Amino acid sequence: MKNLTSYFLLLLFVISCSSNGQPASEQNSPFTDQEIGQMILVGFRGTEIKKDSPIYKDIKERNIAGVVLFERDVITGDTARNISDPTQLLSLASSIVANSTTPPIIAVDQEGGMVSRLNQSKGFPVSRSAEWLGNQDIEDTTRYYAKRMAQEFMVVGLNTNFAPVVDVNTNPQNPVISRYERSFSSDPDKVIEHAGYTINEYSTEGLLTVLKHFPGHGSSSTDSHLGVTDVSETWDAAELEPYKALFDTFDIRAVMTAHIYNAQLDSVWPSTLSENTINGLLRDSLGFEGVVFSDDMQMKAITSEYGLETAITQAVNAGVDILIFGNNLVYDENIASKAIAIIQEGIRTGDIDAEKVRAALDRVGKLKKEVIEDLCTCLNF
Repeated sequence: MKNLTSYFLLLLFVISCSSNGQPASEQNSPFTDQEIGQMILVGFRGTEIKKDSPIYKDIKERNIAGVVLFERDVITGDTARNISDPTQLLSLASSIVANSTTPPIIAVDQEGGMVSRLNQSKGFPVSRSAEWLGNQDIEDTTRYYAKRMAQEFMVVGLNTNFAPVVDVNTNPQNPVISRYERSFSSDPDKVIEHAGYTINEYSTEGLLTVLKHFPGHGSSSTDSHLGVTDVSETWDAAELEPYKALFDTFDIRAVMTAHIYNAQLDSVWPSTLSENTINGLLRDSLGFEGVVFSDDMQMKAITSEYGLETAITQAVNAGVDILIFGNNLVYDENIASKAIAIIQEGIRTGDIDAEKVRAALDRVGKLKKEVIEDLCTCLNF
């Protein structure tokens, strides 16, 4: 009996080694976990990168696409979650780059005004909200504030801004757009003008801007951070005008989706999970060839309706290239490894289209080579 037991233990060992040392998640997949890591961007806690921290392993071992930084921890109330002052932020950004295998995206939501991760309390220059700038309606003023902030990004080592917001402010009672002065105007032409000035100033500095929230969040009457947001009755095709015009005028490299449900575009899935909306409308109809970021996948518009596996599987198949897990509405230090495993399992079972993953990785790789790489090289002392 002892010999039989030893035989089975040996057999299990041989079977476990039959994949040439591949992790289980990589078996029967054309991609390594480190390649899939380029589809994941996460938030974390801490003002520095420590070798015993989960984010260190995410960056160093899992090769995640990058990080999103916050000035405040929503759950704990910590007012210096990742950002305490410019000197500390430069040190953090440098550490992220130094520990990364591939050039990392280092992003914040610096919209201006009430949505500012780099604010005066942290020692950064005053910023103005999109609404304030739209009301002033002066090109030089919008350019001044955009240029000043873009230069600040360079000083502290950031390379990506999840802005400008190009939502059209069609609902003045909107609890998540209008309430926080995040839209330039209710007039699509004014949104186009001032978003264009902002994009131009950031591009001059070589930084990445990410237009949001596709296909338009301005008409919503609820907040997608808090639950299902349905704009089926309020959304208008005019909300696509900023995207059309800006795609025609600029080399737009990245767009962020909205977690809104819009039956005019898809009667089943919200936009982030909708192939009709992303691969159909955004890519095929509007001709966008750049990188698609999801909005935070931990917002309740997603988590209250879908399990993690369904949300990730559907988003990837829909055409999302980089999944964002901000880790600031809920906190899961293992979210990167979970997401990678779900994508790998989906590829193995056929639930996730491997060719869509390959296309996503190609788009991300191109973006990093053409925009992110040079910025990171400057920090890699």
